[in-house]
Amino acid sequence: MRRISNLLSKSKQLAAFASLETKLRANALRSYCDQSHLRRQNRPGPLVQYRSLVDQGKLRHDPFQESVASELENLLARLEQYEKDMEEYHVNLANWEKQRENERRRLLMEEVELHQKDEYWWKRLNNKLTERKRPKNMESGVGKWVSYLKREKKLDSLVGHRPTAPPAPKGLYIYGNVGSGKTMLMDMFYSATKGIVKHRRRYHFHEAMLRINEQMHKIWKNQIEEKPLQSTIAGWIMSLPFDTKAKEWLAAEERYKQEVQMKNILPAVADMFFLDGEENEKGASILCFDEIQTVDVFAIVALSGILSRLLSSGTIIVATSNRAPKDLNEAGMQKEIFQKLVSKLEEHCEKVLIGSEIDYRRFIAQKSENQSQKHIIRRKVTN
Repeated sequence: MRRISNLLSKSKQLAAFASLETKLRANALRSYCDQSHLRRQNRPGPLVQYRSLVDQGKLRHDPFQESVASELENLLARLEQYEKDMEEYHVNLANWEKQRENERRRLLMEEVELHQKDEYWWKRLNNKLTERKRPKNMESGVGKWVSYLKREKKLDSLVGHRPTAPPAPKGLYIYGNVGSGKTMLMDMFYSATKGIVKHRRRYHFHEAMLRINEQMHKIWKNQIEEKPLQSTIAGWIMSLPFDTKAKEWLAAEERYKQEVQMKNILPAVADMFFLDGEENEKGASILCFDEIQTVDVFAIVALSGILSRLLSSGTIIVATSNRAPKDLNEAGMQKEIFQKLVSKLEEHCEKVLIGSEIDYRRFIAQKSENQSQKHIIRRKVTN
């Protein structure tokens, strides 16, 4: 028992030092943000960019496009404060996760100690004898599931529930006819977020589907190879002052915990959307998603699971599509899952219609063709 107390004492000291280090890092991040404030102000927003291109004659003025650019400009103005709020939230979340993991391990060690007592093993023998009376339709993992739930409930009472993320500004779901300028305006907004938001990604629908497939494959591969399990379990369980049988029980409990967490793979994939060398950076996240579609069942299920996870964790989404959210699924596939996706989008995004009937891609192509023809005629006249 003294060994366990010493281990817990060292664990609490390490947690305190880690907490202090995290706070210092957060202050450094805030200091960096303050120093970069002037640079942010010099970066033009989408409305400024749009009007500049119109003034230069590179774009034809369109009141619908200007209105959307104005909406995006308003969203951009709210991002700087949200970034600071999310930095503070991530510091609190990291402290909560560390404290919860320390308490979880303490509870497990208490349970392991019970496993080493003779009367407890005798009780387990009695349980095995009475287990024969268990209904045939009861799953074999029910005991572990109940133990896992009890442990999680106890952790909630000891550490408290997960910190709540600050309310995110509503994103934008921009929809309208082909060639109406949706992608152009979204890209103007995306370029303006550089230096304001640390975690920013821009995906086309097909690119996003490829990334989702790739990440799912990686997670399944890791599950099969059990590399993460071996590294985490061997690190702290094998050095504990318990006999082999108790360590085997503890390893089995850890394995079951990971299995529970990995049953729903889509949230895990969503958590990896912004992890390209920025794991240590804390702050807000922006996802610009071009041409949302629901072409098949996989797209509906994947988008529902991943976008729901991202939106629930505070990610701001700016999306474009040719159709309104409720009209994305004309084939009627997976209606219940699709409706959850629509509800989530409508809850976290303002729907903005670009009402222009002009297909500017055709307009530009036609203008280019006319200029080419004029150039050819001039050359003929000159010759």
